[in-house]
Amino acid sequence: MGVYPFMFNKHEDFLPIVDELTKQGQKEPYDWDAYAQVFFPKAEELLREAEKADREDNKEKASELYLRASAVYRISRFPAPRSEKQRYAWKEGKKAAINGLALRERPTKEVIIPHKHALEHEGKQIPFYYHIPPETTKEKPVPLVIILTGLDGYRTELPVWIEGFSQKDIGVIVLEIPGTGDSPADPKDATSPEREWSSLFDWLDEQSEVDHERVAVFSVSTGGYYGIRLAHTHHDRLAGVVALGGGCHHMFDPRWLSSVNNLEYPFDLATTLAYKWGYGDDLETFKKEAMKYSLLEDGTLDSQQCTKLLLVNGVDDEIFPIDDYYECLLRGAPKDVRFVKGKKHMGEPESFGIILKWLY
Repeated sequence: MGVYPFMFNKHEDFLPIVDELTKQGQKEPYDWDAYAQVFFPKAEELLREAEKADREDNKEKASELYLRASAVYRISRFPAPRSEKQRYAWKEGKKAAINGLALRERPTKEVIIPHKHALEHEGKQIPFYYHIPPETTKEKPVPLVIILTGLDGYRTELPVWIEGFSQKDIGVIVLEIPGTGDSPADPKDATSPEREWSSLFDWLDEQSEVDHERVAVFSVSTGGYYGIRLAHTHHDRLAGVVALGGGCHHMFDPRWLSSVNNLEYPFDLATTLAYKWGYGDDLETFKKEAMKYSLLEDGTLDSQQCTKLLLVNGVDDEIFPIDDYYECLLRGAPKDVRFVKGKKHMGEPESFGIILKWLY
């Protein structure tokens, strides 16, 4: 169906992969190197075809094939690049994705800016994908949507939204949250996101092609946690924030984290969250300490300083409990909200129509 996380894919690319995974009897708990390796022959085949089409100046075909290769590499490094071969898949998937996006009729480029607010031990660069609609000028700047990615979907996947926004003359930035992709922020430091976003907004202030009165954030899943935080910490630099399928408090409860590996998420969610927050495979320590990231416990939700914030999720979410959004509604400034009845994480597909109309 091409649903998340299979953006830019072609169904038949995965058939031989599934056959081989089944033949090898691969099951949880996975050997992540052995899991990733099964995907590489198809990804490499698609890359060879893409390079051939590129040499023949068939840009449309080359773009499609590069992006299909990136989709195969993506699933091989899912849900996070925790092994040597999964990290290789992430590296190769990035190259394939940006090659494919750059060849599109409405091209997207990678930008790398200095992380000027970084602490000494943090990364010094922030890479992200940047798209400005064709024919944009300094005299006619465009509004901008900043897409904050989630736990497992990185900047190589979320550009699936760019074409639609571009056709409405809206620019797009896609970048990763701390502990994922190439984010330079210290994943264990609860305040590191503020430093990264400040570096991003300082750079953005210098971009004359952007209408700075019309900059919004569209944050997805685990990114929704950062969207809620950002709506408070940088309320004066944004017109609005969407937090789709995010959390803020109960998502860190040890009782919740002890249950989620057997619910909606198809991989080991709690362990992946521990990895993302800088705890490696030490799930038990993460469960003991995770509440330090709660936006209720640290007082964020009590702040009256919050930009316009839309909270959307499925009522039956089994990744981050809907209870977290009730906590947002009980505190601080008033919020916009829509819950989708009878749907799980992120309330798809109904949620997308709600969000896009609100953003637009």
